[in-house]
Amino acid sequence: MIKEFCAENLTDLHKLTTPEISRVELCDNLAVGGTTPSYGVIKEAAHYLHEKGISLATMIRPRGGNFVYNDLELKVMEEDILRAVELESDSLVLGLLTKENQLDTDGIEQLLPATQGLPLVFHMAFDLIPHENQKEALDTLVDYGFVRILLHGSAERRNIFDNVDAIKELVNYADNRIEIMIGGGVTAENCHELCQLTGANIVHGTAIL
Repeated sequence: MIKEFCAENLTDLHKLTTPEISRVELCDNLAVGGTTPSYGVIKEAAHYLHEKGISLATMIRPRGGNFVYNDLELKVMEEDILRAVELESDSLVLGLLTKENQLDTDGIEQLLPATQGLPLVFHMAFDLIPHENQKEALDTLVDYGFVRILLHGSAERRNIFDNVDAIKELVNYADNRIEIMIGGGVTAENCHELCQLTGANIVHGTAIL
């Protein structure tokens, strides 16, 4: 099982050790679900974590709220991606949707050149995609070269144990073409059980230590 710790800025990074934690998702403003951290935070986190042998996934999200971005916001995301790559992030975490809660393929295609081939993660915006469209969305993300999807299994059901069937279905459908990482209510106490129930082997959260 792989554990990814969700870190707000540099807080709590000193608590992390390998091999227990192998990756950190770095963000700001966890109260709104996470936004892009500052230039200085990314730089210092990358240096600190790499010395510990921990990889860094940087959140690219210009604001809280929905995941429907206008042209100006996409330009901000593009600049933030370029800076995150420059500052030695190991992967990038982002999620773009249309007003109909489908993948924003135009927006993703606009941002892809800036990523310069860095591994891409689609974040929990995926849960907002209607269930009947999620497998098609997964296929599209595979085609775009995304390596991982972070999901909770439902945008409505807050208890992740209520979502194990939906998660397991996606894990089976992904068939190792893309990693399924589970988060939202995953803790050090329940992560092993959730992995057994869903077939996922990557967990994410602030309480997995």
